[in-house]
Parts: sequence; structure tokens; C-alpha cells
Amino acid sequence: MTEPEYPPSPSDGAVGLPARDRHRRQWWSRLAALLCTFWLVFVVLHLALSGRFYWWGPFDLLPPFVFAAVPLVLLPVAQLARRVRWRLSLLPVAALVLGLGLSGINFGTVFYAPSPAPPGAVKLVTWNTEYWDQDVRESGRDTADFYRFLHGLDADIYLLHEYAHADFTLPDVFAQALVIDQMTELRQNFPGYEIVLEGRNVTLSKLPVVGHQPLYSTPWLPDDLKPLPPAFDGHPLFYTSQVLRTDIRVGHRVVSFYNAHLFQPPRRMLMMKGEPGQSVFQVDRFNFSMRRASVESIRADVKDNPNPIVLAGDLNTSSSMGMLQMLPDRLVDHSRALSSLYPTTWEVGKRSYWRIDWLRTTSDVNVHRYEFLDPEGLSDHRVQRALLTMKD
Repeated sequence: MTEPEYPPSPSDGAVGLPARDRHRRQWWSRLAALLCTFWLVFVVLHLALSGRFYWWGPFDLLPPFVFAAVPLVLLPVAQLARRVRWRLSLLPVAALVLGLGLSGINFGTVFYAPSPAPPGAVKLVTWNTEYWDQDVRESGRDTADFYRFLHGLDADIYLLHEYAHADFTLPDVFAQALVIDQMTELRQNFPGYEIVLEGRNVTLSKLPVVGHQPLYSTPWLPDDLKPLPPAFDGHPLFYTSQVLRTDIRVGHRVVSFYNAHLFQPPRRMLMMKGEPGQSVFQVDRFNFSMRRASVESIRADVKDNPNPIVLAGDLNTSSSMGMLQMLPDRLVDHSRALSSLYPTTWEVGKRSYWRIDWLRTTSDVNVHRYEFLDPEGLSDHRVQRALLTMKD
């Protein structure tokens, strides 16, 4: 008995097509499934591995917006797999949901308006100066321009990084950071300010300083990285501390300001270029270990600090990096006070896709204004400026 013949199902667009067209459509369907699956797996792995293993470091360097952009691109790609397009579309949707918090998109700014600053609010500036007054960018700006710019920011408290010069021609990378002494220039340009210097971090304050200390990261380093490299003899804080805590009296309260500048994230594996005597893996492991140790030093100090806290600076960490999630839970992110939907701070003058400079405080600190300012050719980092008050 002959089986009856049925017409092609209208839901199966491949039936009735020439073999070549069917194969082409199958190929595109498989490619769409592969891309959607790959990206979802990548996002899951990134959430699990970023900030925990140095060899994942190169993936941390992706611009954060890709975690929102790629799933949106993959949604129409999923439609190429016609027979399973609705099920396949769930993969980029899941990747978008998982990755949206990594994307750096500042949704909070749409719904939030900071309260007006009352008289007496503290003007805070924090900035990576890119080797102080040294014109490493060959922009034609000199020392006078540098101090004029700083003075014009008119802050009550400055948290400044990279109080040093650099000689990148030296083979020993540790020796490339050069000690400078510009205390005379600082006193001349900032009369009435107290000056606190520890390592490469400088805090300037119009308000009374009641105490200060560097946070030592060495205890959290692997044993083989704890010894001080010979290049740092005479200025060990260049190696042993990347955070300066300064306790400052604001009204009737003492507030702890953490001036932080962390090491760069692992990236040598991507460049396939090590350092003299070190492989790309050794360099990346070193950077990762220094970053993690610095964050651990912040966590330990904040845990035992009863004061209101302001943590600000160049964390060399974007919103998509797991290292950012290691900061103490007590500290509140104030990105919603920014006006930008996708705020960036680096690299000024080039591909400014990353925000690696941050401001976080305990909940008893109000942020009435928060903005990023152009460094006017003096640095590759934008300036962070904020107006703060303390809650009673």
C-alpha cells in the first residue's frame, strides 16, 4: 500500500527548496546557534572567572558596552535559524539580562536627581595626573599649566595620584617610576592646605587632617612577591601601598578619605609581550596579585573603620571587571548622580570607552553633585569632582 503524500508544512521554510538553498539555510542556522550559544557561555564564564584568575585578564579589557551591544546584535541573528528562532532568541536575552550590570550603562541617571548642595558642602577632586607635571603626552603643557589647572579646580580636598615622573627607556620596569620633590611648589600653590604624601599618592586638604596612614597591600601578596624589588630601595611605598587613608575633620565628624590608585589589569597576554626576565604570564600574574592585594587592604581597613568613608580614585577597573565587585559592600556607588548614560574616564583623546575612575562612600555621605571634567591635555584620565555633605 502506498503511503499518502502530504503537502509541505508551511512552518518549514526549507521544504521544497533546492538542495543548495537548503544547505545554505542550514549553515546559517547552525552559525546563528553557535554565535548565540558562544556569547551566553562567555558571559557566564566571565561572571564566574573575572577577578578570580589572572589568565582571564585579557577578557576584562573588553569595553563594557559590549555586554549590552552584542546580545542586541544577536537577537536578529537568531532569526536566521527559522525553525528554532524563538527558542534560540532566549540565549541572547539571557546573556543581556546577565550582562547588563557589567555594561557600564548608567540607567540610574534617568530617574535620579541629586539634592541641591547646601552651603558648606565639601568640594572634592580626585584625579590621576599621569606622572604629575611631566608632559608624557607631549601636549606642550608645562609645570605652570599643571598647577594653574589644579588650582582652578578650587577643591577643599584633592586626592591626587602619580606623584612621580617616569623614564620608560629603563629596562627595569620597577625603576621607571622616578621619585620627585615638589613640596615647595605645592606649598606655594596651595597655601592654607595640609599636604599628606605617601608613596605616589598626595592628599591636599583645607580642612583639618587628624591622621593619615598608607594601606599596606604586602600582607595579601603571594610569598614570592612580598620581597621589595631593589629598584624601590629608598621609596618602598611605591611598591608596598597603593592606597592612602587620610582622616579629615568635616564639621563635627571625622571622615576617612581613601586615595586609591590600583595597578593596571592583566594585559600582557593580549600583547604577547613580557618584560626583561619575565614572561607574559608572570607579568599578568604580578599585576593581578598587586590589584587583588590592594583591594584586600581596603576591605580590611574599611571593615574596622567606624568613620564615614569616601573612597575615590583610579581603580584601573571597569564596570565589567569582577575586581570591582570585591569592594566592601558598605560602600555605595554614586554613578546615578552623573549626567551621562555611559560615563567614561579613560582614555581621554583616544578611544574613551572605559570608566576606570570611581567614587564610593558609606551611606552616611550625601553626594549632591558628581561630574567628570576634561583634563585639558594634562592627563589621559578625566577629573572626578563632587560636592559632599555628611548626614547627621
